[in-house]
Amino acid sequence: MRRTTSPFSLVLLGLGTFLLVLAPLLAWYVEPRAAVNPIDIDTTAVYTGRGSVFDTDRIKTVPDRRITVTQRVRGDVEDSERSGKAVWDVTTTVDTDKSLPAADPHDALEFVPHRWVMDRKTTRPAHCCGEKPYIEGEAYLKFPFDVRKRSYQWWDNSLGDTIVLHYRGTEKVQGYTGYRFTGSVPPTRTGTRMVPGSIVDQPKRPQVLAEEWYSNHGFELVVDQATGRVLYAQTGPRRTLRAPGGKKDAAVLLDSRNISFTTETQKEAVRQAKRESGQLRLLGTTLPIGAGAAGLVLAVVGGLLVARGRKEPEQPAPSETPDTPQPTLTM
Repeated sequence: MRRTTSPFSLVLLGLGTFLLVLAPLLAWYVEPRAAVNPIDIDTTAVYTGRGSVFDTDRIKTVPDRRITVTQRVRGDVEDSERSGKAVWDVTTTVDTDKSLPAADPHDALEFVPHRWVMDRKTTRPAHCCGEKPYIEGEAYLKFPFDVRKRSYQWWDNSLGDTIVLHYRGTEKVQGYTGYRFTGSVPPTRTGTRMVPGSIVDQPKRPQVLAEEWYSNHGFELVVDQATGRVLYAQTGPRRTLRAPGGKKDAAVLLDSRNISFTTETQKEAVRQAKRESGQLRLLGTTLPIGAGAAGLVLAVVGGLLVARGRKEPEQPAPSETPDTPQPTLTM
């Protein structure tokens, strides 16, 4: 008897081997390359809260006004493809009900355009493509992928520098769990501005180069662990003016203890985080485990079938005997 190998067993063995090779490739090669920041981003986040603002018509600070902050982020695909980085153009407007809706964002209480360039994998700042300002730190607008339970250097564009955000445990946003980080900014001089002297308690001087000061009552961010997407953001900005060399605030431009994501912005951030983290989990965990398990089973079954084979009776070799007639060669 002899054994033969069936095509079916070879197919099982080959498919099992393929899946065993595919599993680590998905986890260690494909998934890390899928975790990249997009270049075609187009998203808007809206914050609302109440606080004091400087009314330029009345030339004084008015309290308890509704404040709306709108942050629009759009990717520059052409510059991104040319540089290999993620190039995002960001505009931030601060409005009161008086300036909303605004036909021109320059009519807002504050309008700040800037450009953020980052490494698509690490989210670290990259300095090219007309970046302005010179952004530093580990995170801005979003955290890196695979967020850790530690402190991060977060870029505060109002400060023009980084601040430390400390990990404070987990918190749910719209039923979805994220990592919570908090931080604050002490009063810091950020620049100067030419204003009428009366605004900074120097009425005898028509114009004064006043000092601009900024502080923040407190940042609170809740972040998706897998993607680094911000699910909830709360900030407490305070902007003031001081007379040159002054030790105390002479005028308040903006002061609010709580300006935070609207419910709609939170829901959209959670929806995007669920989708993106689900894709990463599929490539990095679900598919590799499934492929590895299926490949092992198929390889074992195929190997057993190949080893066992199919028994077939051996055919006797032809032999010559005196009684066997010999072929005759004829012409």
